[in-house]
Amino acid sequence: MTAGPALSAPRRDGFDTAYTQVRGESDIQFAPSFAKPPDPPPEWWSDVTRWLSEVLGPLAQALSASWPVLSKLLLGALVVGVAALLWVILAPYIADWRERRAVATADWAPDRAQARKLLEEADALAAQERFDEAAHLLLYRSIEDIAVKRPELLRPSTTAREIGAFEALSARARSAFSVIAGHVEASFFARRPLDRQAWDSSREAYRAFALDGG
Repeated sequence: MTAGPALSAPRRDGFDTAYTQVRGESDIQFAPSFAKPPDPPPEWWSDVTRWLSEVLGPLAQALSASWPVLSKLLLGALVVGVAALLWVILAPYIADWRERRAVATADWAPDRAQARKLLEEADALAAQERFDEAAHLLLYRSIEDIAVKRPELLRPSTTAREIGAFEALSARARSAFSVIAGHVEASFFARRPLDRQAWDSSREAYRAFALDGG
């Protein structure tokens, strides 16, 4: 708070003298001061605002009246747009999934002529009582055939027992593999030579799958 002007008139001269001196100070504002009113807008601006009110007024009323229908159309357009965007994003994944599914459902089966030739070769070994080699030949050639026709199923570490459990193979193929692989593993790992009965079991499993099921 600033101090008021210094009064040089003696107090005894009274209030009038002091008041006259205060009124004479130029640093004190006694009359109210009002801000200058803004200049009126140019005539062209008035014309523009008048035109906008004439054009947009009926348009706003029409939009207000048709908003229930328009809102549904906009919502439908939004849903279609979102669906189209999702399709663009997901389409490659869907195509890949369909391709994988088609591959998974395509069953494997050996060529019948090759199967007969393979049985002849295996029978020749069995005739010499080389039952282990005969069963192993059936298994090995079958794995080779799968590697050619269904390469996506096999890995370097895939075992015959794992192949016999593949869901991508038919039940006949899995059953044949399980029988033959069981005999070959017993011969190879357990060191139990196969006899005629074990060989006949392996041969019949392969024949039933490759020829009767072909």
